[in-house]
Amino acid sequence: MTEKKTTTNTTNTTITTIKWDDANIRMTYANICNVVSTREEVSMMFGMNQKMDTENNELIIELSDRIILNPYAAKRVSLLLKDVIEQYEEKFSKIELDAVPDTSTVDTTDNVDTTDKKTSSLK
Repeated sequence: MTEKKTTTNTTNTTITTIKWDDANIRMTYANICNVVSTREEVSMMFGMNQKMDTENNELIIELSDRIILNPYAAKRVSLLLKDVIEQYEEKFSKIELDAVPDTSTVDTTDNVDTTDKKTSSLK
């Protein structure tokens, strides 16, 4: 267990201790993330930008992990990431995204399996 967080309430209610059990945690590095959603869930796909096929003008991304969240958990992740990035930028420096990809020009229709009504996944 790496972190122990205790929350207390001044109105004499029960104290809750949260123990983070990381005994079976798996670590993966990703430099690419894509997010798709439906009404019921948000899917975050992670991978590595490794190869550029200049002959066919294609960028090959090897996906390694997919995390599926309900919208409420996704919103909490969004808020946590916002706070972490703000803290990082205060401590180190502002993160400049020089080349923000224009996703309107990326064709992913050939890679999306729409047969599953709950999620979209890359083939």
